[in-house]
Amino acid sequence: MNGKMYSVICLVVIASQLPLIADGFVVGGNGKITSISYSTIVPQSSAASAGAALSMGFLDDLFTSAPSKKSYPTVFVPDDFVVPDPQPLTLTRTSDLPSVLKSSAALAVRLATSCFVLGWGIDTFFADENEEGYYLAIGPFRIKDSSSVMKDAPRPAEPLILYEYDGSPFCKRVREMINLLDLTVEYRPCPGARQSKFSEELFELTGKKTVPYLIDPNTGVSMFESDDQIQYLLDTYGPTDKSLYDSKALWPITFKAFSIYTSTIAAIVRGMPGSRRQVNARPDNEDMRPLELWGYEASPFVKPVREKLVSLALPHTMVSCARGSANRDRLIERTGRFQVPFLVDPNTGLELFESPEICDYLEKVYTIE
Repeated sequence: MNGKMYSVICLVVIASQLPLIADGFVVGGNGKITSISYSTIVPQSSAASAGAALSMGFLDDLFTSAPSKKSYPTVFVPDDFVVPDPQPLTLTRTSDLPSVLKSSAALAVRLATSCFVLGWGIDTFFADENEEGYYLAIGPFRIKDSSSVMKDAPRPAEPLILYEYDGSPFCKRVREMINLLDLTVEYRPCPGARQSKFSEELFELTGKKTVPYLIDPNTGVSMFESDDQIQYLLDTYGPTDKSLYDSKALWPITFKAFSIYTSTIAAIVRGMPGSRRQVNARPDNEDMRPLELWGYEASPFVKPVREKLVSLALPHTMVSCARGSANRDRLIERTGRFQVPFLVDPNTGLELFESPEICDYLEKVYTIE
């Protein structure tokens, strides 16, 4: 057998093993391949499969490596940690009373701003106890509330991103507007605006380490300046019909001098939370999957958890649940109850209620000795 004939036989054998790519070869009288047939050997359905495979980049898939997925640090739930039973509106530890009182004082200074969504109102004082969804039971009353103006407001497909820290009065007024508009936002903590990898990330993006800095992946818009961010959020995700609400009612946020002054007092009362990265925080905390926190800015029970997440520089997505929020019904659908704070940690798979225990959990998992 000469070399030329041997080559032809080898090619024919190879072709028979690749029916989805080529059905057969046509060999000329000179022993050379003159054409490739895609329809003479296999059924038509197989030929169609061949075309589909080629059109989907079958060969490219064989020779091109898939893009690598982002890897995340590994953390575990401590063996001695016990998930607490939820106890709504209960102070589980008397040692936490000073913290609750300070948070309540800060809430009063800010005139309870962000406790309610825009357009909040009471629907009924006597909700059907068998009715699905959230209502507040107080004695003989079952109070059901909602927002009359936020039902048709545009909702972002992806969470917005805010570089911030808890003690900043400028960041606080933006967070309050986020709660007022019932938005879900990913917070990237920058303690003291300088002390985290997110601060460096922000500097690489903008050449500045100034917070708050807002990114909206849904529109491609990004910006500094709390005034601009507040107006952007209201214009983009507020009620479409502006006549449905009185913009003057927003003055505790939009009146800058008042909001900055009172937010500063509130931060001082709370000890300027999040002003520095916790010394023993894990160095890779910023690389973790964002935790999910259900709650709202003004809650005295949510506040310590938010402060702990910021001081540990942990990215977290905040699902707003102020009074009148549609997310209250969603939390009931998910857990069978409404109680905040509620933390979901995708890094360990743990879900839990109760503010003190959540803070203990974060301390145990996301710090080093």
